[in-house]
Amino acid sequence: ITRRDLMILALAIGAMQAFPQMSQAQARRFVASCLTGSWEVAFRDNAVPAFRRDNNNAEIALEPMVSVEQLAKISAAKANPPPPLDVAILDNGPSLVAIAQDLVSPYPVAQSKYYRDILPDAKSPMGVAPFFQIIGIAYNSDRIKTPPTSWDDLWKPEYKGRVGVTNLNSSMGMGFMVALARKHGGSEANIDEAFKRLGDLKPNIGAVAANPSQAAALFQQGQIDIAPAIFNEIMLLKARDVPVDFVLPKEWAVGYNSTMHIVKNSPYAELAFNYIEACLSPEVQTKMMQAPYLVVPTNSKVKMTGEIAKMFGNVEQLQEKLRFLDWKTINQNRGAWVERFNREVKI
Repeated sequence: ITRRDLMILALAIGAMQAFPQMSQAQARRFVASCLTGSWEVAFRDNAVPAFRRDNNNAEIALEPMVSVEQLAKISAAKANPPPPLDVAILDNGPSLVAIAQDLVSPYPVAQSKYYRDILPDAKSPMGVAPFFQIIGIAYNSDRIKTPPTSWDDLWKPEYKGRVGVTNLNSSMGMGFMVALARKHGGSEANIDEAFKRLGDLKPNIGAVAANPSQAAALFQQGQIDIAPAIFNEIMLLKARDVPVDFVLPKEWAVGYNSTMHIVKNSPYAELAFNYIEACLSPEVQTKMMQAPYLVVPTNSKVKMTGEIAKMFGNVEQLQEKLRFLDWKTINQNRGAWVERFNREVKI
């Protein structure tokens, strides 16, 4: 423990003694969560500096964690506020749970400079998404010379033992399974057809990833050659000279978002709002759209350029190429499907 650490600790204790109503959590810094992997890099490099510049150089702790971990943390603190996070960024499914459990506050839409410019699929009265996550097909460009064009290509016999899939605990894994069900006559309420098709795919499955970042890493480690994957995770690897590329299936790609919320009972609600606003701004979204981040923007005022424009075209074309899912229905069955996946998909 350094002398500086001791001074900070003494100041915190003094503040709590001077103001008994101030809990230890309230004496902490402002904390915003972010997703893991490439998302952390994008937010740390772009959103954090913009927020600090416009908020008198305010201190901010950026904590990377997956959605379900964030949900568990703020849920556990509900009975003993304030919560450990001030801003949560949750995938569609966990976001609906957080809203249902009254863990997040309504977004101050009337005060927002940017909310009206956000695309409809990326906003709700309770929160707003600063980017889209897009599930398509990633492949090893050294080993696969003819790029895949359809979800059906994963079942080609030449990919025996070389296909990657992602656990249904992740929104990406669940999104792929529901897309597979819909392609074969199922729906968000019934993905039996997807499990049947997954059974046929088992000879080709070489690895099961726990989350999208790990799925991307499997390419870097040479364990798989083709897999459902998230666009910007793969493009970040490509920028690092990993032989990997990404395509949108001819049927359609799956789109989902990660919604930013002001956590209820946050002692830093104003800073939380200001941080989310920074993430929604055209300035920050334009920077995050550039290489190496390649984050797909949700602000309609952002002109798509570079690799984003090459892959998705303009805002209107992007929305035509994506299918968004009914996560409210998915949540009703998600636990049972996760258990079934864990039982039936074994390498």
